[in-house]
Amino acid sequence: MSSKFKQTIVFLFFPLIILSQVKEINPPDYIKTIAFKSNTKESQLPILKLGEYLVLEFDALNGNEEDYYYQIEHFNFDWTPSILVKSEYMDGFDNQRIRDYENSLNTYQIYSHYKLTIPNTQTKGLKVSGNYMLSVFNDDDELMFSRKFMIYENKTNVGVSIKRSRDIQFIEEKQRVDIVISSNDMQLNNPKQNVKTLVIQNNNLNTAISDLKPQYTIGNKLIYKYDTESSFWGGNEYLYFENKDIRAANIGVQQVELQDLYHNYLFANTVRASKPYTYNPDINGNYLVTNVDADDPSIEADYVWVHFSLIANKAIKDKSIHIYGNFNNYAIDESTKMTYDDYNQVFTNALLLKQGFYNYKYVIVNNSDNIEEGTISGNYYQTENNYKVVVYYRDLGTRYDKIIGLGEGSSVNISN
Repeated sequence: MSSKFKQTIVFLFFPLIILSQVKEINPPDYIKTIAFKSNTKESQLPILKLGEYLVLEFDALNGNEEDYYYQIEHFNFDWTPSILVKSEYMDGFDNQRIRDYENSLNTYQIYSHYKLTIPNTQTKGLKVSGNYMLSVFNDDDELMFSRKFMIYENKTNVGVSIKRSRDIQFIEEKQRVDIVISSNDMQLNNPKQNVKTLVIQNNNLNTAISDLKPQYTIGNKLIYKYDTESSFWGGNEYLYFENKDIRAANIGVQQVELQDLYHNYLFANTVRASKPYTYNPDINGNYLVTNVDADDPSIEADYVWVHFSLIANKAIKDKSIHIYGNFNNYAIDESTKMTYDDYNQVFTNALLLKQGFYNYKYVIVNNSDNIEEGTISGNYYQTENNYKVVVYYRDLGTRYDKIIGLGEGSSVNISN
């Protein structure tokens, strides 16, 4: 066999053994309000204890009452596919139809509301901890959207404390996360190789810090006291509005108009980066579907065109500005991009959102697709942010990455 032929074989087959990281797929325009949570917390990034319930809800606005099916896959720490077969991590079957759905009631926008709960009669439970992906398909086996979630075992104590940055340059703008991992029940062998961490700010995987190594080991404790490596921009509190009554102006809503659907015009926002920090309570980018005088908001809440506006200045006039929040899983696409009105010197956009209470902010997307929050909202060390630390462990000879602990902290108690 010639060397040239050998090289061709290597070239053809080498790509097949490369495992790529899986990414979440965002839905088409007619699928809205994807709510993904555990049975204990409202969250768009479910991190649930082994044995807890998982709930996925979404609306389909095309009025076709289509059938949707779900699949569940297990992944390694780095979101490459794990080598476990389905029977090793799942009790029961997936590729099942989502059977629980209802049509909207007394709404201008017709939609079907779907709800999936796991465990159920077909998928009786998930048996191991780790990273998972839930994917939803239509009748034609086309992927509609996918969402990540995590299951943990409570085998370690994870202490999380939030500190100000030690870098003088960013002391007013950044927050750093200190971590202490300890366990009385298990021996963490070779922790610098076998223990991995994921630090998440406000349930946003896009900005998460991955795979910090322990700096010190004291007895059975792993100590992480990094400065720059575990630092996040503090950001600013989220802006918010409430339109649980779409016929009247509510919090943040300046004007209401009925056309084919209701239109809510929000008060214009301004650039906050140069202003002093002011505290206003938010829900860290999340949202809650609710409406007045309704027994079941999931099918009685209507859809509204919400009009956003941001007063421009010279610093942002030529920038690509987007509306940002957990209402669409922090996705950045054409639907979130704002248009500049040169005559009024304001950026505008309208999003079709289900009635409720919403957090949002404005971000700049630069030429390399990086997100800049501070230019518009500012960065302040005082900002109240939620942090979660997920701890993974793979001992010698095991075949998948377990999640052995979850810690949580808030910068409301930030210290020097």
